[in-house]
Amino acid sequence: MTQYAFYFDGTRCSGCKTCEMSCKDYNDLDLNVAYRKVYETTLGETTRDAQGCINTTCVSYSVSMACNHCDDPACVHVCPTGAMHKDADTGLVSVDATKCIGCGYCHMACPYNAPKVDRTLGHSVKCDGCASRVAEGLKPVCVESCPARALDFGPVEEMAKKGELANIAPLPEPTYTHPNLYILPCEDARPVGDAAAKVVNPLEVM
Repeated sequence: MTQYAFYFDGTRCSGCKTCEMSCKDYNDLDLNVAYRKVYETTLGETTRDAQGCINTTCVSYSVSMACNHCDDPACVHVCPTGAMHKDADTGLVSVDATKCIGCGYCHMACPYNAPKVDRTLGHSVKCDGCASRVAEGLKPVCVESCPARALDFGPVEEMAKKGELANIAPLPEPTYTHPNLYILPCEDARPVGDAAAKVVNPLEVM
């Protein structure tokens, strides 16, 4: 099996969300559904000193993330029908709509908030790594659309050479599901678990 993985370069990402929009366009997604999301993360504070001068330590950075096609996917483990499954050849996780009953267990179990239940369709939906494109030797549309080349995709051994395993806030501890996401953090990024890093666009990404 060739396990595929995503790579995210935080030193290049400007937070433009072209990756998110191209994914929505390619998959013809509804307004309230997104397979790839850009987390806007900020920390620090702004204060006024005794002389009236304003001082700030505020910084912000973006994290682009979709399904991480984990080695130990929580969504697959909790699925009662086998609809959520991991491909034996590529390691990509996808949902079989003909088996899905829309229970939402996958959504509740995933620490990355990847699967969603589309109540209009009656089943879960999620990023499948653009499996049909990968089968044709192409990369996912989010990767190819990024104007800053902040995303990449390929065999996990190659992506692991570029960065560290899902190691920045606001992401959860990677040992839980062993995500296939490697990151080169920007200078301002904080490590996993740093409560000071706050997501300021929760309605977009949750």
